[in-house]
Amino acid sequence: MINFNGSLFPEDQKIFTYTNRGLKYGDALFETLRCVNGTLFFWEDHYFRLMASMRILRMEIPMEFTLEFLEEEIKRTIAANQATDKAVRVRLTVFRNEGGLYAPETNEISYCIETSLLDSPFYTIDEADYEVELFKDYYVNKDMLSNLKTTNKILNVVASVYAKENGYANCLLVNTDKEVVETINGNLFLVTGNTIKTPPLSDGSLNGIIRKKLMEVIQATEEFQLLEESISPFELQKADELFITNSITGIQPISKYRKKTFANVIAKKLVGKLNAKARMGS
Repeated sequence: MINFNGSLFPEDQKIFTYTNRGLKYGDALFETLRCVNGTLFFWEDHYFRLMASMRILRMEIPMEFTLEFLEEEIKRTIAANQATDKAVRVRLTVFRNEGGLYAPETNEISYCIETSLLDSPFYTIDEADYEVELFKDYYVNKDMLSNLKTTNKILNVVASVYAKENGYANCLLVNTDKEVVETINGNLFLVTGNTIKTPPLSDGSLNGIIRKKLMEVIQATEEFQLLEESISPFELQKADELFITNSITGIQPISKYRKKTFANVIAKKLVGKLNAKARMGS
């Protein structure tokens, strides 16, 4: 079942038309999160990121769009899919209502909630081969719009096609200054010794929720030093580890980049702390 503006529809029900602004202009935002046994992982962070993003895009936030209202709508959708006691992937999409060309006729919005089952209730480390390559055909802009989780993801789509055609698991995206920013589907962390580095938002990286939470985890330990600094492509092969973070996978180690293979020792240490933080809801 799909939740469209509070009404539940079967998955095969046609609920959008060709006038949808998300389709025509990518005029939409989305949040993807985990829900396990009725608990939404890091829900407050997702909610406040969505509200901030809607303000940046001049979308009108409905009065009923409270933290509690949207949480209840998500849980109601999960229950309608008989998945309350399971691990679930949730996608909440918000889009400006139809009308207008580039200039919208209204800033009022609609929302859609969809769910699918996940294999594991917790974040786990996948130790299968995971090779990546730089994608240099197109670049991420160094601006605030790149920090937002919008449906304007054509660069990520083309990079995904490139990765599939060339047998890579993922690609590293670079910005207009040729700095490594993120991957197709998540933020990037680089480990050298006891130093863990991730690109700053000012480089154009997504303002990821797991990025934020993992940075909190790292800062709370005495074992590691966290740096929020630009990453040059030349640093990649000198690193001990590279890994990706996102709200569904948690932490995905990169096993190979060009001729360099990487360990996943630190990734394994951090995933347990991330699971603990998710269970605490903080």
